[in-house]
Amino acid sequence: MTLELGIFLALGCAFATNLGFLYKYRGACAAASVDIRHPLRSAKCLFSSRWFAIGMLVAVGAWILHVGALALAPISIVQSVLSGGVVLLAVMADRLFGFGVGRRQWIGVSLTALGLLLLGLTLPRSGGAHSQFSAVAMMAFEGGMIGVGALLIVGKHIGGPAEHHGVMLGAASGVLFGVSDIAIKALTGLVGSGPTAGSLIGWVLVALAASVAAFYASARGLQDGEAVPVIATTATAANVASIAGGIVVFGDPLPGNVLGLGIQMAAFAIICVAAFLTPAPVRAANGRVAAQAA
Repeated sequence: MTLELGIFLALGCAFATNLGFLYKYRGACAAASVDIRHPLRSAKCLFSSRWFAIGMLVAVGAWILHVGALALAPISIVQSVLSGGVVLLAVMADRLFGFGVGRRQWIGVSLTALGLLLLGLTLPRSGGAHSQFSAVAMMAFEGGMIGVGALLIVGKHIGGPAEHHGVMLGAASGVLFGVSDIAIKALTGLVGSGPTAGSLIGWVLVALAASVAAFYASARGLQDGEAVPVIATTATAANVASIAGGIVVFGDPLPGNVLGLGIQMAAFAIICVAAFLTPAPVRAANGRVAAQAA
């Protein structure tokens, strides 16, 4: 029953997360460009936008559902459920918000969802919430993911294609959201095992710092890129980072046969192809104009 409740909370989180992102996209496009050199001014401009503020409120609700799901189910199962939200994103963007979703984006989003679902479904199921972890593995994994996120943030300045800067920032925010999720998953296990205050505070600070960095990277990515590619990339990066963390940090089991491992390799290949297809060649200018008109 506990596992089923965790899956139900993850489904609610998937819907609320995408709804919040789409509201934030509309609001971010109507706000002044995020400047990390002036974080407080940028945050004030973003929250002054009604749509962005609404999106953040919805996102807070999604976060609460996500924490509940992580406390009740293994992180790999939670993320595999959330992966289905990528297709839901395209439907909501097209039908509810009127954002144009081209054929190439539909294919890319569908392949992303397929790859993530295959990846999640081929992970063997284990009993309990699976919250125990090695501190060394945790620090090494989180440090590596933070490094990846930092490289994606500065990608345009070290030779990355400028036209894909929004998508790279989306990927960076997804990786950093994954860092935060893994820290939160660790906290759910520590709370139940009577930890020292120092260990709790340390991972709380990691979760908060990663979330703040992801907030700014996500907001600027939404301003610099198209809604569906940026949000889909964010979700994919967060899912992959969290599933990998479940395996490396929390010891979620891998498939015990060649077929399962082959399907997982194919799933990663599908996700890579989808990442190439999903970004649109059109800049966010049209989305910004539409948001301002709304």
